Amino acid sequence: MRAIYKNELRSYATNVTAYVFGAFILLFAGIYTFVYNLGHQVVNFEYVPGSMPYIFLVAVPILTMKVIAEERKQRTDQLLYSLPVSMTKIITGKYLAMLTVFAVPNLIICTYPLILKQYGHVNLLTSYSSMLGFFCLGAALMAVGMFISSLTESQPVAAGICFITMLVNYYLSSLMSFVSGTAKASMQALVVSALVIGALIYIMTKSAEAALGVAVVLDAIIVITYRMDSSKYEGLMAKVIDKLCLFDRFHSFYEGRFDLTVLIFYATVIGVFLFLTVQSMEKRRWS
Repeated sequence: MRAIYKNELRSYATNVTAYVFGAFILLFAGIYTFVYNLGHQVVNFEYVPGSMPYIFLVAVPILTMKVIAEERKQRTDQLLYSLPVSMTKIITGKYLAMLTVFAVPNLIICTYPLILKQYGHVNLLTSYSSMLGFFCLGAALMAVGMFISSLTESQPVAAGICFITMLVNYYLSSLMSFVSGTAKASMQALVVSALVIGALIYIMTKSAEAALGVAVVLDAIIVITYRMDSSKYEGLMAKVIDKLCLFDRFHSFYEGRFDLTVLIFYATVIGVFLFLTVQSMEKRRWS
């Protein structure tokens, strides 16, 4: 895994993508620091990372679009299968290298509160808590982007799908206003979600039996529990959507609250999508 990690870092060091990614983040961090902390003389540095999550809509697709898609296009992914290490270690090494690239501009931004503190009162605990949340949000989104990159050979397609996915998640809380809170509407939405899960399983495994089986079982559970007690489905879909919004979870750090459950949530998202990436690569090995 260490060899994969070092090789990926060397690749980023000789590729303009990593530099554009880092410069993009530092540019907006500098703009918001100038506007909030210097221009308006606001001491709350947490406003800076709190205003920046939307940049992931562009930054994450830029960084993740080539991580696996390029390997598949150039057929160099066949070399990965011949390495004497597991696919889990290969994907983990690639992800850690990508995380390192993301950590560099974050570490530079972390010096800003120390500099500002020389000229006024800055709450370092809140500032670095917000930076931790910002980093974990980006790490979770990059895991999602890496999985999307593993599904296609085209970098533009990977970037486009990743952008749309990030955009939908960014506005997920706003979309809740269009979701009916009735028990029947929630049940129907969950049934459709189960079918979508079945479709994803089919894409991953190419097994119609497995996909259909999972979808049927999930739909059966949903319908049966709905008939047993429909009151539990009141506003359920809106609650589920709210829990799935990665961007909204960051607000607790931005508001000055250190929420361990949010860190666990982001770690879970990272683990799940790295696992799915490994499965996507393994499926290609045997296809």
